[in-house]
Amino acid sequence: MTLATSARHACGHLSKGPSMHNSPVRITAEETLSDSWYLLKKYSFDLRRRDGSWQAQTREVYDRGNGATILLYNRAQRTVLLIRQFRMPTFVNDYHGYLIETAAGLLDNASPEERIRLEAEEETGYRVGAVEKIYAAFMSPGSVTERIHFFIGEYHAADRVSSGGGLIDEGEDIEVLEVGFEQALAMVQRGEIVDGKTIMLLQHLELRMLKEGW
Repeated sequence: MTLATSARHACGHLSKGPSMHNSPVRITAEETLSDSWYLLKKYSFDLRRRDGSWQAQTREVYDRGNGATILLYNRAQRTVLLIRQFRMPTFVNDYHGYLIETAAGLLDNASPEERIRLEAEEETGYRVGAVEKIYAAFMSPGSVTERIHFFIGEYHAADRVSSGGGLIDEGEDIEVLEVGFEQALAMVQRGEIVDGKTIMLLQHLELRMLKEGW
């Protein structure tokens, strides 16, 4: 997502809330702290508390746009397609930095379904057919605006059109992993999969399998 798009995205969030007359929030100041990668702003605002009183507060908000992610699974083989890539924020938080994840990407003005099809092919090398959106969720609402749209989709060997791996010019160096479903759940328990969106999708698929008797 470009910085200009990110700025418009942030403004859009403010305009979609309740009218200023009825809103429990009154924004009193807005300051751009950084627009070097995405958009970091500082908001000063008054928040109406449950007792009706108003309290002045300040928060920093990071706007990187909305995104989509997908868990690709093969029902007959009982396998899932995951990826492994380096994530700098995890590296500086006492982790080795290489996360096992589901394919994902920012929307960049595309629809969630359009974007996730493109990202799945770009990162895993598989051109998926039908995809199913299961929900959307805020992942770090204390500081980040991003809302992620979650999908699942079935893949087959014939769907593979490339080796995947992401885009070199975007700094991506992605390893594609085909893992048994039960093995993936065990990796969550052992702390080998620690990415939130991936854990959510694996647990959703587990519940689906139990409910439908796969």
